[in-house]
Amino acid sequence: MRLRLLRRRLTISAPSMAVRSALPWPFRWAVVAIVFGFCAAIGLWAFEFGKDIAGLEGGSREQVLQLQAQVQALQSELSKTQEQRDQAQSIANTADTLVTAEKASKEQLLLQVKQTEAENRRLRDDLGFFEKLIPSTGTGSVAIRGLQAELQGGSAVRWQVLVIQANRNALEFSGTLDITFVGLQNGKPWSSALPGGPQAITLKQYGRLEGVFELPPQVVLKSVSAKVLQGNVPKSTQTIKL
Repeated sequence: MRLRLLRRRLTISAPSMAVRSALPWPFRWAVVAIVFGFCAAIGLWAFEFGKDIAGLEGGSREQVLQLQAQVQALQSELSKTQEQRDQAQSIANTADTLVTAEKASKEQLLLQVKQTEAENRRLRDDLGFFEKLIPSTGTGSVAIRGLQAELQGGSAVRWQVLVIQANRNALEFSGTLDITFVGLQNGKPWSSALPGGPQAITLKQYGRLEGVFELPPQVVLKSVSAKVLQGNVPKSTQTIKL
């Protein structure tokens, strides 16, 4: 039954049927070609119109090359700017390091100054204490209060002399200090003074002189003598034995 109904619809005996004239195939292909050509013309026109809008017509290649050159120049300037920034940063870091080192040095110097001031105060206190021990009355004569001598390696002797005036209000004394070294050289008596002769000494309350004397070979030092003179007049003498 269904097959009959289907045959009736597909044949002339179908209830509704349209009759159309057939178009030859060459004309159909010609119409398709015209349509494609029209579409291609529209696309070409759109492309040309886009080029006109973008400004790439007439010397666009030269403009692109110029833009590329400008971009390269800007990149080069940017690289130089970055290098200068790095150098400036390095200089800033170095400056910070120098400032830090300067601050540390300043703090160290301040500490040394404080230590020096404390040492000066201590020395002033010691000086005031020793000045109190000096009698307030007297003749103001010069006296040797301390003579020390110490052998160093058997070839030199280090000497030190303390000279004071036993008067708190004594006048300034100017004279000379003569040091004499006595001993044996190859079993024979030997003596010698300072190479430069007597040393000048000037003091008001006290003065201290010191030095190192090189012993000749084969000398055995026995004693050291110190003598304070004013002109040719001896004022004080002291001898120590080693």
